[in-house]
Amino acid sequence: MEGCAGIGRHVAQRLVADGETVIDVPAKLSARVRVFDTGQGRKTDPAAAHSVAVAGLRSPGLRQVQADDTAVVLRLLVDRRDELGRARTETVSRIHHLPLELVPGGAKKFLTRGQASYLLRTAPEPVGIVAQTRHQLARELIDELTAIDAKIRTADKQLREFVTVAGSRLTDLNGIGPSGAARLIGDVGDIERFPTAAHFASWNDTAPIEASSGDQRRHRLSRAGNRRINRVLHIMAIVQLRHDTPGRAYYRRRLAEGKTTMEALRALKRHLSDVVFKRMARDAKHARAGVAGPAGQPGATLQSSAVSPIPTADTSDKSQTEPATTHPRTSAAPTP
Repeated sequence: MEGCAGIGRHVAQRLVADGETVIDVPAKLSARVRVFDTGQGRKTDPAAAHSVAVAGLRSPGLRQVQADDTAVVLRLLVDRRDELGRARTETVSRIHHLPLELVPGGAKKFLTRGQASYLLRTAPEPVGIVAQTRHQLARELIDELTAIDAKIRTADKQLREFVTVAGSRLTDLNGIGPSGAARLIGDVGDIERFPTAAHFASWNDTAPIEASSGDQRRHRLSRAGNRRINRVLHIMAIVQLRHDTPGRAYYRRRLAEGKTTMEALRALKRHLSDVVFKRMARDAKHARAGVAGPAGQPGATLQSSAVSPIPTADTSDKSQTEPATTHPRTSAAPTP
């Protein structure tokens, strides 16, 4: 099937529940089959079904669809957490706008619930219907912010519990919290579908695309992958730059090599992608072996695994499109 993670997810899950084997065929792969097929490459229902079937039969290594599990639950919870974060930002913005008219000199840009409440209590007594209305609306917004903060704390607690039960140690990495770990587990799912760390970097947009021209050698940002995972890695990189971490040391080494600040940041994100890949691969290996994870949990039933606990990938800012090739050593000829 095509689109098993999107519009075809419900049908795919229904077939899996009925005991059928479902293979997820990428849309780009089936499109290539359709273009090179007879019939001028037009996308009709019969042609699309035929191209998906051919791509599924002839392409090795395609992902087999599994039943909804903890990864789906984490994806739903982290989506809800992101919605609460956006709602909180909008509410704080509105709260900031109202005290500008109520408090002499205005209010600072980033307000907590307690700070906004204190400003209203210490503000001069509102005179006139306009000031009284502003004061009332500000009080209602503060109450809404209080409710949103309570929901955010509950969502963070749920995410932390699910990540712990999943046997993941992603939160041990500097710059990844419960929300980031849940996003990685939910969107990545089975880490085994990435043969190397370079494939993972290409999927999450941290592998730059070469944009050289003539004698000028340069790379640019890729926007063809998962932007949500790229955001998690970007936040991880910014947090590491703010503290004395190996990520900051790596960033400074790149600057010393003559890279610009943006190029050094892009290289750091590429390096952190490898770090995350190795940690998820190690967690998946422990889950397969039944090794107890954090809090004594034996790991989640994510059916995740990895090719190797130590992926063969470099940490440069260039993507490695193929896994490293190892050559067996030839034994020395026996001396006569």
